Amino acid sequence: MAKRIYVGNLSFQTTEDSLSDFFREVGAVDSVSIITDRDTGRSKGFGFVEMATGDEAANAIEKFNGMDYEGRNMAVKEAQPREDRGGGGGGGGGGRRNNYNGGGGGGGDRW
Repeated sequence: MAKRIYVGNLSFQTTEDSLSDFFREVGAVDSVSIITDRDTGRSKGFGFVEMATGDEAANAIEKFNGMDYEGRNMAVKEAQPREDRGGGGGGGGGGRRNNYNGGGGGGGDRW
C-alpha cells in the first residue's frame, strides 16, 4: 500500500523530477508534488513523496531525514492528514456607525 511522506526544508530550485530521482534510491516512487504559491508559482520549500510501500517510506524517512540535499538539511517524516481549515469566511458586516472597514471591533462607542 502506498505511503505518503512530507519533505520539508527544500531548496526553492528543487524540481519534482530531481526529488523523485533522489527518493528512488530507497524504492519505487509513485508520485511527487512540490507545493507552490498559487500567486507566484514559486516553491514553498516543501512537498510530498508517495512511496509504493510502507517499508520503502520508512526506509526513506530513516535515511533522508536531516540529510543534506541541494545545500539544505531535509525534514522527512510521515505525512499527516490535511487539517480542514473551514471555508474562506466573509468580510463582516458594517453595522456600526463610523466603522468604514466593516466587520469586528469591540468595546462599543463611549460618547
